[in-house]
Amino acid sequence: MGYQETAPPPELQGLVKASWTLRCGGKAGTWLSHRATPDGCLEIISRLHGRSIWQAEQPDCFIAGIISRPTELRLSGDGHFVGIRLWPWAWNQVGTLNAPALIDTWADMSAAAPNVRITGDMGEALAKLTSMVRSTDDTMLGRHILESRSLAELSRRSGRTPRWLQRWFARQIGMSPLQYIRALRFQDAFVTLQDSVETLADHAAAHGFADQAHMAREFRILSGEPASRARLMARGPFL
Repeated sequence: MGYQETAPPPELQGLVKASWTLRCGGKAGTWLSHRATPDGCLEIISRLHGRSIWQAEQPDCFIAGIISRPTELRLSGDGHFVGIRLWPWAWNQVGTLNAPALIDTWADMSAAAPNVRITGDMGEALAKLTSMVRSTDDTMLGRHILESRSLAELSRRSGRTPRWLQRWFARQIGMSPLQYIRALRFQDAFVTLQDSVETLADHAAAHGFADQAHMAREFRILSGEPASRARLMARGPFL
């Protein structure tokens, strides 16, 4: 299975996390299990070839919402997919369904955002997003979220009270601030662990966990695997 990820252009930093392509590398008629892990993003996904199943058979272009737990996908061996991973404060400017309505599920893009599709030309799709997303108070707050490791830190950076932030997260993201920041911390540790030469204890300390045992619990809950096994199996945000 071949997965490649590309950072967004500068004008979409803090709005788009990455664009990506995935080739399953197998044969039609065979199926592969593919586990996604929580990363705080929604994904616009286009299937260029093959089939995919998550809860039900998916259309050729769909939006996958934020996931709160490790999620098993079934992809046909001949599958070829491209996608754009967006932060929720960017998606909420684009979609007719906001992020809370898409937690742990997906929707056909023809209903969720009919003006945005990916046909394989990622540059065109990113240019379209650039024209649709503008800087707002929500996108500025989003940048503070990405820089914060706790609700207290986010409150200091943003100048907003914890209670105000809790209401904003419920309305704009569909998760509590603690749940969301937890997912971001896990995903950062999960992705960087793949190429790290640190011990698990040092990696835990470097990524804001209380200790190695704390990181181990989070990995089991949010990836379904212990950190030592995830280190060997992971490719990007997937297992």
